[in-house]
Amino acid sequence: MKTTTRIHASPVSDKNGQRPDTPAGFPARLASRWLDGLIAERGLSRNTVAAYRQDLDALRDFLDELETPLSGLDDENITLFIAWLRKRGDATRTLARRISSLRSFLAWCVERGELASNPAALIDTPKLPSLLPDVLTQDEIVRLLNAPDATSKLGLRDRAMLELLYAAGMRVSELIELQPIDLDLQRGVVRIFGKGSKERLVPLHDAAVMRMAEYLKIVRPLFTPVEDRVFLNRSGNGLSRQGVWKLVKRYALEAGIRKPISPHTFRHSFATHLLEGGADLRSVQILLGHADMSATELYTHVQSERLLQIHRKYHPRSQHACIRKPHETFPGLRPHRHHLPQQRRLGCPVFDDRHVHDLPRQHHDLSGQHGKAAEPVLQRNRRISVYL
Repeated sequence: MKTTTRIHASPVSDKNGQRPDTPAGFPARLASRWLDGLIAERGLSRNTVAAYRQDLDALRDFLDELETPLSGLDDENITLFIAWLRKRGDATRTLARRISSLRSFLAWCVERGELASNPAALIDTPKLPSLLPDVLTQDEIVRLLNAPDATSKLGLRDRAMLELLYAAGMRVSELIELQPIDLDLQRGVVRIFGKGSKERLVPLHDAAVMRMAEYLKIVRPLFTPVEDRVFLNRSGNGLSRQGVWKLVKRYALEAGIRKPISPHTFRHSFATHLLEGGADLRSVQILLGHADMSATELYTHVQSERLLQIHRKYHPRSQHACIRKPHETFPGLRPHRHHLPQQRRLGCPVFDDRHVHDLPRQHHDLSGQHGKAAEPVLQRNRRISVYL
């Protein structure tokens, strides 16, 4: 079982590894205990805890400017803190996370008797925009996978890396932490440790197995490994997140892909293409390692958008030029001249009821009288409009 390395989770520290309390009295050691507890008790990943550490550093800087201790925080100060973050340029998603981490930290302080109340308990987080992820087409995926130079060790490494990203739908953090022992190429599976060190097994297709076998057996030893990571840089150390991001950007340009792209785009494309191929939502959730089905349902919206575009492009009645006009079906109907400008403006013919009587009347009521059942309708609708 893969062990999680314990990190010192305190805010920005001095040369002794501790950040001293400010004159305002921010409890740095209290914050350090809370962050350590997130790792030990809740099993959060190092990247998540590092983000929370940045959130507490922002709170500390704000309290330094305000010259107020943590115990002096109230509703008004929390509102000022949010305004201070916005003025500093924090994005909406970052702001929502900072408010959430602040609320959790203050609640933890209240539980341990460090604070009398939680002033952030009733603060609402900003509503996040519902954005559909960018997805590559299957043709773009092929072009991107073929972009690296297969005659150099760096190109072979990058080709295997891109192939694995798309084959397993991995996060970039999972990719750079991958170790050779996590790959079972004989069975064609990869063991991935996701958020909170949650383990999942993802199958690999034959092309990915072939690329990875070639890389591990022939190419990886050429990097003179220093760290026990699958993908290494020139120095033999593991690739960084920034390194993978730069490589993906570079190969996207070489492949002629101009849309915004990142390593996570492979994960979005992986899930979307599985659903387009007929995979059920529960299976995709397991392969992605999502704890909540709502996170996976995002890709059904992407699929719906694509289906809508296909419908609009190929359905014959979605194209006005291909639609048969009503007077071609019913010769008795003719567009009234008075409405021709409106017809051109709206893109649909408008008809007057004076021509409706030309249509065969086959309306019958229970008494056997003909035509009377239609009269009230014609009186109520003096103008009949047909919208295509």
